[in-house]
Amino acid sequence: MNPAETLLLLLAALLVEAALGYPERLYALIGHPVTWLGALIARLDRWLNREDAGFAARKAAGIAALLILLAVTLAVALGLTWLCRPLGPAGLLPLALFASTLLAQRSLHEHVAAVADGLERGGLVEGRKAVSMIVGRNPDSLDEAGVSRAAIESLSENFSDGVVAPAFWLGVAGLPGIALYKAINTADSMIGHKTPRHLAFGWASARLDDLVNLPASRLTALLLIAAAALDREADAANAWRAVRRDARQHRSPNAGWPEAAMAGALGLRLAGPRIYGEVVVDDGWMGDGRAEATAADIRRALRLYRRACGVLWGLAAVGGAVALV
Repeated sequence: MNPAETLLLLLAALLVEAALGYPERLYALIGHPVTWLGALIARLDRWLNREDAGFAARKAAGIAALLILLAVTLAVALGLTWLCRPLGPAGLLPLALFASTLLAQRSLHEHVAAVADGLERGGLVEGRKAVSMIVGRNPDSLDEAGVSRAAIESLSENFSDGVVAPAFWLGVAGLPGIALYKAINTADSMIGHKTPRHLAFGWASARLDDLVNLPASRLTALLLIAAAALDREADAANAWRAVRRDARQHRSPNAGWPEAAMAGALGLRLAGPRIYGEVVVDDGWMGDGRAEATAADIRRALRLYRRACGVLWGLAAVGGAVALV
């Protein structure tokens, strides 16, 4: 596909996913592409990750598993693209439908909004229940401010790896680009952990995920800064300062960029020390505002997120139009 086609495909996929999401009936009937990828990753983990093997052997097995996953994913994505090619320009529609399943604009908004709803309607108990669906930390350790910050942090980070990164690779390489990205990201979420079982086996998946998310994390920060410039209740200049000052202080090489931008734009402090299970993670603070976030701040973050999505749509539209000329 040429650049004009991939950018128009990107715009169509973004709009389809924002309008429709992924229907629950379809999920109940056939599952979701991510669950299919997850099933393959789990099978490769069972087959190749031998606990009696040495560190180097398990690391090599993890590389082999990743290569198999990427080869299968690429073959399917190229096959779907080839099947749609005879349709000409009309073939962008089915491709956009396929690609939209690998974006998460709508579902991310719904899950984060559910945390604000829980806090507003059911207090801390309901807020903790809702936030436990989107973060890995221990919800029982969170007060209302902690729940609110966790929701905003999740929105920021997942805007990058659930929306902007797949959109970026879709715009760069069409359906194969977004499919390969999603395979890498899913592998990292399943086996890219520093646990005894996956420290060696998941090494390649974790490192590759960091690499493919690098451009999108920076782009996400810029999108949030641009969105803040369009929002009277946000501060674009402070978002820019927070990114420059704090983004590299985050334990993740990528998550700090969108979190710092969101924190600066809203006048909050995000990240910082957190508890995952029973492990305390001593992370740097993003932003220098108040740490006492509320459900109202979650609503502000969602408004900024919607504006940033709109900026992303605009970039895809302008890029596609320019490429067509």
